[in-house]
Amino acid sequence: MTPLLVVDDLHASVEGTDILKGVDLTVNQGEIHAIMGPNGSGKSTLANVLLGHPSYTVTHGTITYKGEDITQATPDERGRAGMFLGFQYPEEIPGVSVINFLRTALSNRTGIDYTVLELRLKVVEAMRELEMDPAFADRYLNEGFSGGERKRNEVLQMAVLEPDLAVLDETDSGLDIDALKIVAEGVTRLSSEDRGFVVITHYQRMLDYITPDAVHVFLDGRIVETGGPGLADQIEASGYDDYRTGAAET
Repeated sequence: MTPLLVVDDLHASVEGTDILKGVDLTVNQGEIHAIMGPNGSGKSTLANVLLGHPSYTVTHGTITYKGEDITQATPDERGRAGMFLGFQYPEEIPGVSVINFLRTALSNRTGIDYTVLELRLKVVEAMRELEMDPAFADRYLNEGFSGGERKRNEVLQMAVLEPDLAVLDETDSGLDIDALKIVAEGVTRLSSEDRGFVVITHYQRMLDYITPDAVHVFLDGRIVETGGPGLADQIEASGYDDYRTGAAET
């Protein structure tokens, strides 16, 4: 398998506080990796550092994407290279419609200046597959959206932008069971032999609908255990206490 993302001994801080403390992770093309951990373990920091958020400082280690060191690359450079971040709490952008947002994002991603009609045809097809109302495209981005609509909108963005690596930061947060199924089915539909996913979650329930190739336990700023899909069931049954003990001893 071809490595898509290689994270090597990654350390990062925010405002002088160390958050990531030696993360090692390899995601090959076509793989789905789940990162599970309690609140405050550093999972969202990892997502933001992978996409180059300027508030975080990498103090040691490297991030290699498609064979190139992108540790110091800007967020827009990573986006153009095919990386995508699904936010835990997507922001509202009043006055900017979903269709116009996607047109700008896709043009930046591909370098092609799509017309509104060309983009609308692409979006409508993606919406049909995701069981979304076409009128959704003309609403302002996330304004008045329910939690489920915001997350489905991010799956729509993935379907249109076709990233090579998608990092989903607690996409299941705040979703009811029906919305969760639609989001999970969208992720499954977008899976391919070339695309990789890093699914960050607090609970096991998302993994009832997405079968990962690997599950990682994230505690105190690093991965402390890696296993197959059954590891998520163990966490659901017994929690993180055993892993906290092991992490404290290392």
